[in-house]
Amino acid sequence: MKILPFSIPTPFPVGPINIYLIREDPLTLVDTGPKTPEAREALRRQLREVGLIISDIKRVVLTHTHEDHCGLARLIQEESGAKVYVHEWEHDQISQARHNRVDRALIGRTGVPEPALAAMDLQYEEIRRFADPVDDVEAYGDAREFDFDGGSLRVVHTPGHTPGSSCLFREANRTLLTGDTILKSIKPNPLLSADPRDRSRRFPSLARYLASLLRIRQLAPTLLQTAHGGEIDDYEEHFQRLTRLIEERRRRIVDLVPDEGINAWEMSRLVFPKIPDNQRFLAVSETIANLDLAVSEGRLRIETNTLVDAYFTA
Repeated sequence: MKILPFSIPTPFPVGPINIYLIREDPLTLVDTGPKTPEAREALRRQLREVGLIISDIKRVVLTHTHEDHCGLARLIQEESGAKVYVHEWEHDQISQARHNRVDRALIGRTGVPEPALAAMDLQYEEIRRFADPVDDVEAYGDAREFDFDGGSLRVVHTPGHTPGSSCLFREANRTLLTGDTILKSIKPNPLLSADPRDRSRRFPSLARYLASLLRIRQLAPTLLQTAHGGEIDDYEEHFQRLTRLIEERRRRIVDLVPDEGINAWEMSRLVFPKIPDNQRFLAVSETIANLDLAVSEGRLRIETNTLVDAYFTA
């Protein structure tokens, strides 16, 4: 199976995204890049370099629905008629009018003040313009096989970064296309999201992410091709380093909880005092994910009987 990486520029701090062309029948693109003129031209140019054009693409498989991963899906479908696939837990995120990532009901419970909440709203309204909704989308589930003339890729649902985040596994040579689940040099953020099974509740993003890391470990991949940064050829070393980093941050957050309690917004200001305002949503997401996991582990307790959740030492 021929898997060709394309580097697509993005307007986001994370930098360019690696998307992957599966040069087998049916010709398939894994992720797309954002909806910008620069990304569109980079995709067209790199396709031309291998003798192809967008209308040759027959299938687009999205690892999740963040704008740098799905932004050009509608354009590709309009030009080629390609089928677009996404995990069932994120189907509505792309097939309908795209949602603002800031869920006011959920993030309000972190204690974020209204001016900061309004700024987050505005920021993500701007980000939404980097992707168009796609009307014709098919949902996939865990273990779905995408077949090609030269083999197959199997979906491995790896929730954590987002509820529907998924990898694609080529069992024949133990290659894993990781999306944002595994990145070479940075830790994916466990974003604050509604639970797809009960949207009134927070998705347990960090707990599910740690379970996803273990699931990937069981696959014993020999090569991980990531969406940002380089490839990883020693997953065990990466796993040990990443889980150690996660545990160290959680321990630090637990140690900072005062006797009188604290909410997630206040804690995020303690843990990430210098983070730019345009990344404050990421800081709150990281903080509340760690607080919630510490509660599930019995390290902290939570009181939810007011409009804002408060965390206390256990």
